Amino acid sequence: MKLHNKVIWLTGASSGIGYALCEALLKKGNRVFASARNCTALNELQQLYPNLHVIPCDISDKNSLQKAAQQIHTFTNYLDVVIANAGTCEYLDVKNFDSELIRRVMDTNFMGSVYTIETALPFLYQAFKPYIVAVSSSVAYLPMPRAEAYGASKAALSHFMESLYSELKHLGFRMSIVSPGFVQTTLTDKNDFAMPLRIGAPEAAQHIIRGLEKERWDIHFPKTFTFFLKLIGLLPAAVRLAFTGRMSALHGE
Repeated sequence: MKLHNKVIWLTGASSGIGYALCEALLKKGNRVFASARNCTALNELQQLYPNLHVIPCDISDKNSLQKAAQQIHTFTNYLDVVIANAGTCEYLDVKNFDSELIRRVMDTNFMGSVYTIETALPFLYQAFKPYIVAVSSSVAYLPMPRAEAYGASKAALSHFMESLYSELKHLGFRMSIVSPGFVQTTLTDKNDFAMPLRIGAPEAAQHIIRGLEKERWDIHFPKTFTFFLKLIGLLPAAVRLAFTGRMSALHGE
């Protein structure tokens, strides 16, 4: 599949991977409906690309998504591709366990993506070869310390996508999960730990586009990092837990 002249809905498009991906898709001649809560950056981008439609919405709010769908419907009755990219990251301090933090992250990363796909499906059913893309994370390959909320939300999303694909592929759908390693964004700029092989958002966007054009199910990068996580994730539980236990900030206390 060539990503050219497609009708695409992209969430979380105002910064980081989403913004870089939005611009890359526009440059390839696609018609992009770009959504975010804060659309200031997208409004500026719209001045350069007439094929960009800015659709404000909060993906954790079903009513907001329905309003977004109504706006999209004024321009088109179908979508070739939906990219559920919007997400957040918060790390859990187990000494001050906060279930509300976990709920916030799950609501955005998991349920927000589910709501997005639910909203997009009526448009996708009208397309010739519909494509659903969800941005997960390489943390889903290996549970990490402090990532109880973030990792669980992304692992749930990966499981949901694979289960959904087992049914929708019989209806002609294509689907992909994007599982990045560390990408330089406003979210990762807040991290207080080493981020090996971190890449820039524009490079991440190109990895995603190449993966989508090849219709890869699992789009992961940078591969030196993600293959390492996959390998550790395949080891027996005792070995995995010994490895991740040594990574924990609590180790040795």
